[in-house]
Amino acid sequence: MKFFVDTADTNDIRDLAESGLVDGVTTNPSLIHKSGRDFLEVVREICTITSGPVSAEVVALDHAGMMREAEILRKIADNVAVKVPLTIDGLKTCKALTDDGTMVNVTLCFSANQALLAAKAGASFISPFVGRHDDIGFDGMQLISDIRLIYDNYDFATEILVASVRHPIHVLESAKLGADVMTAPPAVIRQLVKHPLTDKGIEGFMADWAKSGQSIG
Repeated sequence: MKFFVDTADTNDIRDLAESGLVDGVTTNPSLIHKSGRDFLEVVREICTITSGPVSAEVVALDHAGMMREAEILRKIADNVAVKVPLTIDGLKTCKALTDDGTMVNVTLCFSANQALLAAKAGASFISPFVGRHDDIGFDGMQLISDIRLIYDNYDFATEILVASVRHPIHVLESAKLGADVMTAPPAVIRQLVKHPLTDKGIEGFMADWAKSGQSIG
């Protein structure tokens, strides 16, 4: 499963990239606003840090407006994936862009039917929001399971990009269900490495090493 980082903080992206944990990046208007920086400038910088897909979202809601914004976004770098909402106009834009060779991430997916429509429109990625789904009393991971079954039934090439990941269990369940990609905030990705027995083991090794009186080099 590929790991995308859900942030517009270029320092975090660089740090994680050095660990080999960044296969791509997802951004959205809220994350860009949080960064306090110019939208196009941030996307351009992120595209120099990773060679993987970098999702940059349109803000227009009509097809013509989305296409105008997409033209600007896809000129930033070859690895930009234009992010569009799961609406009729978003699907029209997805179809037009993918037919022209541009990667498209269809976002704000909350049902398997929506995911089916995105795949038929040729989406490169579908972004089901599991955390927000859980928030309103539904099972976010069941949504991933349903989409995986449907996509496998018809051999759709659209990759399932699990979004709104809140904690390590979401990551684990996504991998078990065969999701293609998960995107999570840097803090969640860093949590994956944590385990009390790992910390205890290091503590024990270091204590024994100190008693040995030795050094390396």
